[in-house]
Amino acid sequence: MPISRRIRMLFRLGSLVPLTILVVTLLTLQWEVGSAAISAQDYGRGILFFTLVLCVIAFFSGGVLNRVVSRSIVEPLKDMLGVVDKIQDGDYNTRIKVVGNDEIGVLGDAGNEMIKGLAEREKLRTTFGRYVTPEIRDEILSGRIPLEGDRREATVLFADLRNFTPFVENNPPEEVIASMKAYFTAMHRAIRQNRGLVLQFIGDEIEAVFGVPVHFSDHADAAIRASLNMRMALKDLNSHRSAEGKPPFSHGIGIHSGKVLAGNSGSEEQSAYALIGNTVNVASRIQALTKELDCDILVSQETLERLEASFQMDPQPARMLKGYSKPVIVHRIL
Repeated sequence: MPISRRIRMLFRLGSLVPLTILVVTLLTLQWEVGSAAISAQDYGRGILFFTLVLCVIAFFSGGVLNRVVSRSIVEPLKDMLGVVDKIQDGDYNTRIKVVGNDEIGVLGDAGNEMIKGLAEREKLRTTFGRYVTPEIRDEILSGRIPLEGDRREATVLFADLRNFTPFVENNPPEEVIASMKAYFTAMHRAIRQNRGLVLQFIGDEIEAVFGVPVHFSDHADAAIRASLNMRMALKDLNSHRSAEGKPPFSHGIGIHSGKVLAGNSGSEEQSAYALIGNTVNVASRIQALTKELDCDILVSQETLERLEASFQMDPQPARMLKGYSKPVIVHRIL
């Protein structure tokens, strides 16, 4: 029954019925006065007694009716508010109990559809976050990443496994996949612990950035701390590999700071968050330089100038990088 009809029935039962009883009773008393002798005192006493009884009956019956109608409205609303509290706590499995097809029932059905949509959105958000980092996911879903790109100051890190091709040739694909997963997991954790963002895994290479899309001032320090954590993580990984009779891994890390163009790239149908600019190319070239200098971590002079903390470093002579017109000064991280 619709709420409006329910309220009208309450009004009718609460007011019209007692009034009807009162009018009928008065007419009956008037008929009795005409047919039998009755004193004015008895007549008045009868009317007073009946009025009191009628008031008591009307009061209690109105209260009962009002309680029944109000409970039919208030209880479902309380249930909805309880469901809203659960949703705020992240419980998307709860549902509104719909017990009628009135306006509240329609609202409950609509609320359940909304909860279903929120659950699907949260599932999509969680699944999406497994393929991109939470920072990129939140920036994309909020629309804060401009399609044309955004120039930012950042520090870029590249890491590359050494002698990966012979490893692939001498091991079955299952072993290669398992080993790569263990390596990438360890390196990813070290980068994430220092607020870094892994942009992509390219074969046996890792591209990461510090300072975008979420900016923080000490991105150069964070990148170097991440490289040191990666060094320790690789050492621990190799300990497990040696215990299992597997060959150890080694890698080279290149770090460079500067301006980058950060934003969505790719095709019209599929976008990807990427960095474009000379800073990215130089970081990749510095990583390749670790093979020539026989070290695992190299940092550019530009990154060194942005450091807020001190690290043990060994400066190297200026060198020309492939595809780069200016000599670059790099430092080994000890």
